Amino acid sequence: MTAARTACAAGSAVFGWDVGGAHVKVSLADSSGMLRDVAQWACPLWQGLEHLERAIDHVFTRWPQANDAAAQHVITMTGEMVDLFPDRAAGVRALSGALAARLGPQTRFFAGADGWLDAAACGDRWRAVASANWLATAQWLATRVPDALLVDIGSTTTDIIPVVGGRVVAQGTNDAARLVSGELVYQGVVRTPLCGIAHQIVFRDQTTNVMNEWFATSADIYRLTGELWPAHDQHPAADNGPKTEAASRVRLARMIGFDAAEATETEWRRFAQRWRHEQLAILATNLSRVWIAHAELAGAPIVGAGCGRFLAAALAQHDGRDYIDFAGLAGVTPFCAGQADLAEWAATCAPGVAVALLAGMGASREAAQTA
Repeated sequence: MTAARTACAAGSAVFGWDVGGAHVKVSLADSSGMLRDVAQWACPLWQGLEHLERAIDHVFTRWPQANDAAAQHVITMTGEMVDLFPDRAAGVRALSGALAARLGPQTRFFAGADGWLDAAACGDRWRAVASANWLATAQWLATRVPDALLVDIGSTTTDIIPVVGGRVVAQGTNDAARLVSGELVYQGVVRTPLCGIAHQIVFRDQTTNVMNEWFATSADIYRLTGELWPAHDQHPAADNGPKTEAASRVRLARMIGFDAAEATETEWRRFAQRWRHEQLAILATNLSRVWIAHAELAGAPIVGAGCGRFLAAALAQHDGRDYIDFAGLAGVTPFCAGQADLAEWAATCAPGVAVALLAGMGASREAAQTA
């Protein structure tokens, strides 16, 4: 089969999937395009496809209707790049095949300008499917905010995507090119090793070298600053120890050759803020690289997504820009009764939400044209 004109039939509920290397994120939108539920599961895909199978089981448990033959599933992915696979083409083939086998014949894969593909078409057109989740989010955003900077900060990576005149104008079309342009930054708020943030850092007014060891991750920073929502903290700590403030102080201390008892809790909290500052500076540098290529974006708002979007809000404040939360654009606000958790997960799982909403928009347009 070839590309499907639309991903799903008008009038049906849609499950939107973002299958990453570390998490599976799934949203449920109803036939009117209203977001109804969103969830995320840890999925260390590099350890084997059985973790994806387990995540699918979780989806079927949460939403039994997802296992119906008539269920509509639309999928974007980044998991093809994990070292379980010999290359990205093999990863796309393996993931699309495994997902279609479990989810059924209605499964379609987001391929940007190539439209929606079935699993059979993904083999030859894998480049359009591979790591396209950022494009799904940006394409949907462009239907809502004509000029914006999308800043999606997740557990592992940050996407910085320019939208001008209702069009996505990213310089890079794949991960390699986006790393060059600054539109992809391997910085996140959960899984990033601290030695990947800074090689030197200030502690007690002295600059010290940082140990190039996996002693601590960015989750340790944001546990101590109080900004990491516990539900987003889904992966083991660097030492497989407790994910508490006390244990995070121990891990941060190791990065500079200290024991936690050799400084006060206030000092370690201040030290965490220093790491936050260093990570924010990396993101700010890349944000500037992206927007400076587009004069129209000099005063454009930042749209924040991902579990680390509190840093996107900080970037907006630093630059004097307006800040828009992705969840609000998707029709969910934390200020409405009973929607706080849904808003948090909608923004965290933005690509999975975006593919569901894009698919629903396509089905609605097709229905209107044939009415």
